[in-house]
Amino acid sequence: QKIEETKKRLDTVLVDESSTYGLIKVTVTANRELKSIEIADELLEDKEQLEDYLILTLNKAIEK
Repeated sequence: QKIEETKKRLDTVLVDESSTYGLIKVTVTANRELKSIEIADELLEDKEQLEDYLILTLNKAIEK
């Protein structure tokens, strides 16, 4: 039961992370559940760059 209570509490802890130049912003919970992603329009034109930014930013948020 304590484990479940802790998990619920961690769901309320939000971690925000931004990429270099703020082109991507992500929010994850302390349980590593993705809550939101904001992507700058300029990244929508370059799929590879968008993928790279997403990976880096999500990993930084999870690491926090």
